[in-house]
Amino acid sequence: MRFGIVILPEHRWSVAAEKWKTAESLGFDHLWTYDHLAWRSLADGPWFGTVPTLTAVATVTSTARLGTFVASPNFRHPVSFARELLSLDDISGGRFTLGIGSGGIGHDATVLGGQVLPPAARFRRLKEFVELTELLFIEDHVTYRGEFFTAVDARTPPGYPRTAGLPMVVAANGPKAMGLAIKHGSGWATVGTGGETADEWWRNLRAVTERFDEIMDASDRLPGSIQRYLQLDACPVFSLSSVGAFDDAVGRAAELGFTDVVTHWPRPDDWYAGKEATLFEAAAKHLTPRA
Repeated sequence: MRFGIVILPEHRWSVAAEKWKTAESLGFDHLWTYDHLAWRSLADGPWFGTVPTLTAVATVTSTARLGTFVASPNFRHPVSFARELLSLDDISGGRFTLGIGSGGIGHDATVLGGQVLPPAARFRRLKEFVELTELLFIEDHVTYRGEFFTAVDARTPPGYPRTAGLPMVVAANGPKAMGLAIKHGSGWATVGTGGETADEWWRNLRAVTERFDEIMDASDRLPGSIQRYLQLDACPVFSLSSVGAFDDAVGRAAELGFTDVVTHWPRPDDWYAGKEATLFEAAAKHLTPRA
């Protein structure tokens, strides 16, 4: 099992830098932040840019992978975004992973004057976003015309050529998006499909994993060739509410075949409220510290 942690981009760098360095030293394998312009009840507080934040993280870490959990096509175009990611990947020494999803229906979906898309259209947009982003990392002089995104002779050096492309983890719960993750992704991520209680959430998650297994079995991908990421804190119980809760969540995730789990740095209140002491205790139990 590999372990990741999300640190929300809400702190000035003078405060945030130490958290990111500490997360790597605790032994987390991958470090993530959200890709939003504003987020839920924290929208009126400080919130910093995703790519600049991760670029700064790259300068104070050396081994852990860095990523977006997850990037959104709500307010991004693959051509300009790919340039930013290429720079971030270069500065990090090739440690960047692009987590990508269809985009939520909140503030990010309407802040630029657009409309919230229905699910089918959001999938079509995600498909184009993934396809074009992949092309920009494996081909030069890219021309692409889709329903949502267009590129005309987009130049890609020094990103091109990359026969393996940029590592992409595609967030998906539905069968079509799962197929997209299997076709294009190095990994698949899920937040489950909800539940009023933790037990209900885990039961529903089992159905999601069974659906993914069926689609995987019907594909050309080799068993074990795609990493499986679980965002633990979509569950009604915050995974770091106690060490016991973290132990339980990790054990359940392993039983369902997940290769990677992602938790959140505890906050003093509201979302992911908890104690940093619990993070340190859980990390000491499950992770191997880095010097």
